[in-house]
Amino acid sequence: MYHSYFGLKEAPFSIAVNPRYLFMSARHRDALAHLLYGVGVGGGFILLTGEVGTGKTTVNRSLLEQIPDNTDIALILNPALNAVELLATVCDELGIEYDSGEQSLKVLTDKLHQFLLSNYASGRNTVLLIDEAQHLQFEVLEQIRLLTNLETNTKKLLQIVLVGQPELRALLNKPELRQLAQRITARYQLKPLNLAETDAYIRHRLQVAGLPANQTLFPKKVVKGIHTVSRGVPRIINVLCDRMLLGTYGQNKTMVDRAMLKQAITEVMGEEDDIELHAPKNFWPIIASLVAAICIAAAWWAWPTASIEQAAPKVVATPDIKEPVIVAPSIPVKPVPATPIWINNEQQAINELASVLKIDTTTLTIDCNKKGYTSPRCERLTVKTWQELMEYNRPAVLSMITAAKMQVYVTLVAIDNQQATVQLNNQIVEVPLSAIGEIWTGDFMFIWTPPPGYSKPFSAEYSGPMVKWLAQQFAELDDQNSLLAEATFNAALVQRVKIFQKNNQLLDDGVVGLKTLLKLNERLNKATTLNPLTDNTATEG
Repeated sequence: MYHSYFGLKEAPFSIAVNPRYLFMSARHRDALAHLLYGVGVGGGFILLTGEVGTGKTTVNRSLLEQIPDNTDIALILNPALNAVELLATVCDELGIEYDSGEQSLKVLTDKLHQFLLSNYASGRNTVLLIDEAQHLQFEVLEQIRLLTNLETNTKKLLQIVLVGQPELRALLNKPELRQLAQRITARYQLKPLNLAETDAYIRHRLQVAGLPANQTLFPKKVVKGIHTVSRGVPRIINVLCDRMLLGTYGQNKTMVDRAMLKQAITEVMGEEDDIELHAPKNFWPIIASLVAAICIAAAWWAWPTASIEQAAPKVVATPDIKEPVIVAPSIPVKPVPATPIWINNEQQAINELASVLKIDTTTLTIDCNKKGYTSPRCERLTVKTWQELMEYNRPAVLSMITAAKMQVYVTLVAIDNQQATVQLNNQIVEVPLSAIGEIWTGDFMFIWTPPPGYSKPFSAEYSGPMVKWLAQQFAELDDQNSLLAEATFNAALVQRVKIFQKNNQLLDDGVVGLKTLLKLNERLNKATTLNPLTDNTATEG
């Protein structure tokens, strides 16, 4: 109804799951990474829980799309079944034939076991995913646990993923199910969106529906109110936003306002819960008045009684007395010259970069012309844009040519909007980014620490010490105890690398090279970057 009015092609806030509107926040990426990690490790249980509407179905669909090709999956959407019905449904999902007249736990389990052994011999994995698992009965959960006993001497034959609401965690914490709980190899609690993610979520859905990037329908104050009321639950955000756009259209307005937010809250929630939409009241004037009253009272009681008995003194005009003004001590700020004095010696600039990274150059010389992978290593590269430079996200020495055709250098420490923080002659100053961009050639150098034994990019089927090192990094990133691989770069580790690359806007080819290693160090907080990670982007999982 209102789509064409706002220049949209379709409804942006439908509660139906549409893959085109997929929004993967840092939390959703973490959840997906845990699921993929568990599927890659194989055997046991993977647990994903979250409140209603937080996006568990979104994560499930992403898992199904990115699961390795050598994996067969049985998807159970209605777990309100008894043990026999559940096993029969699993067999149906996997295409296992059985006699419908002889359904029993033994017959179905034997059929499933034969299928799992055949799959294992063919190099295929089998996954059972149960959604809404909080509805599973005790005896059914126990039967599911027994399915993980189907194994060879070296590997479990069935990986089980349980997805449900927080009650599922409480259910699995019961003493009766401790054996099942001990077999959970990866677990993740999917939390609602924070304020920044809520804003990004709303803008993402509007742009997918056709809204131009420079047009705003939901001002910041309204978004803040939406987040407060919805508590970051995407499903509630959708319902509120849809109702607000409909109301805004009905009033011939071009932007949602707070009055429309209040109306939507009343219509959707059934009451006008506006308590938290206003900023907290400022009680400082009241406190100041109380303090002043106490001081006056204290002065009155402390006044000498003799003064009351004396005659009132003659009133004498007193000069105006001004309150003393307390001035905070000023912090000297080094003025930035209109034309910065650039460094004309490359090695001096490299040494300044080393000092930024706290590398002692008195005992270690950084040579950017040296070949081979030393530690630490200086990389010399060329890019065409600031965006390409930011993909490396490391403090760097930039090479520049002045108007006088002189070769000069500057050590770039940080970038914030249009300002660059640089180190010049051992002093940190800020200069406009444009002052550097006008004369920067695109050449730059940065220092990083390669992993032990790294000499060139590596990928699938590679065998060597780098495999275990890489698996250890991902185990640390995913907060897991077991490794995806030990000596050979197997399919599970390749898949984890591809997911990591895709989530970090890298080419997801599964090849571990310079950019992948830099981003991995960054996500593990093991590197000094131009733009440090914030809580909103947090850790990729």
